[in-house]
Amino acid sequence: MFKSKKQTLKTVIFISTLLAGGAVVTASSAHSDRDEEGDGPLTLAIFGDWPYSQNLLNNAHLLINSVDADRDVSLVMHVGDIHSGSMPCTSAGILPPIPTSDPGWNQGIYFQFQQFEDPLVYIPGDNEWSDCHKSKQFSSGAPLKELASVRQLFFAKPGLTLGKHVRRVHSQADDFDPAFPTDSQFVENVMWDDSHVMFATFNVPGGSNNDTVGWSGAFADATAQAEEVAERSSANLRWLQSTFDRARGIHARAIVIALQADMWDPEALAAGGAGLNQYTPFVRSLASLALQFKRPVLLLNGDTHLFLTDQPLANPASPTGLIHQTPAVPNLTRVVVQGSTNAPAEWLKLKIDPRKVQPFSWVNVPYCSDPAGSCQ
Repeated sequence: MFKSKKQTLKTVIFISTLLAGGAVVTASSAHSDRDEEGDGPLTLAIFGDWPYSQNLLNNAHLLINSVDADRDVSLVMHVGDIHSGSMPCTSAGILPPIPTSDPGWNQGIYFQFQQFEDPLVYIPGDNEWSDCHKSKQFSSGAPLKELASVRQLFFAKPGLTLGKHVRRVHSQADDFDPAFPTDSQFVENVMWDDSHVMFATFNVPGGSNNDTVGWSGAFADATAQAEEVAERSSANLRWLQSTFDRARGIHARAIVIALQADMWDPEALAAGGAGLNQYTPFVRSLASLALQFKRPVLLLNGDTHLFLTDQPLANPASPTGLIHQTPAVPNLTRVVVQGSTNAPAEWLKLKIDPRKVQPFSWVNVPYCSDPAGSCQ
């Protein structure tokens, strides 16, 4: 049976690693199109807001098989929300367990993540931790305990991705400024470089204005919530600075920033919305650093479910430009990935060719057309 270069290399790595008695760790050179100088094109599979139903979880193989069948893909990324905002959380760490919780859901997601052939990077979303206090989510979990559970399950090995063939990444848990020791808790913030492109992920939850809408009911704790927001927001800013510092250090030709929140969500600004002002410090820092970097920067997020591409900061007088009031940033492009609640069911195929002036291109890949509804 014919195998691509990607498949052959993985087999060699797997056999060599087994002989050495170690973990299966793929090198960053596992991409079949990469040239000898290590600056050939990269291809990533991006999705988020998935799965939003038991039916989708039961049919996870449709997505996994579609991604695995693409010989170009060398890394998979989930940009947050592993269940809907109307589903319960796991109530992990709470004894006795909260009756309305679903303790097995996250384990089911973890199992499916581990079925992807390529390394998988996961970013926590608001639905799996910061919004678990809400009545809409059946008041099924304390936010900080839910985040601790997510970290324990999905980030049990700091510095390694998920997936069958893991790869090494920098984690803020191991790579933090000693002057700010609380940054070490953010194991979910990771960074890596590949083919002269710098990648970084951030725990920036959507839905509640960066987790500043008050925790409710039995989970109300204004002091703990304010501390959570302050520590995480500050750690994110330092991680962002470190991303651009490293990018300059390796002479990166492009940067990819990935997080969950849609920091320009129009619904958040509508009457009764949570607002967006608590994302402003991050957006302004991103704007300043992108301008200094001068080369292309791509921002990936989920949260609002509908596929969208724009340059939110290119025009300060535009609706998106006015929200955070930054200077014009023409080298920042954003992609919002399609969520699993919308048809067609698809994942984003992101190709990055660092040899090009405009290195980013993408296409949505449908993975299910079942009229019986297995995609929803």
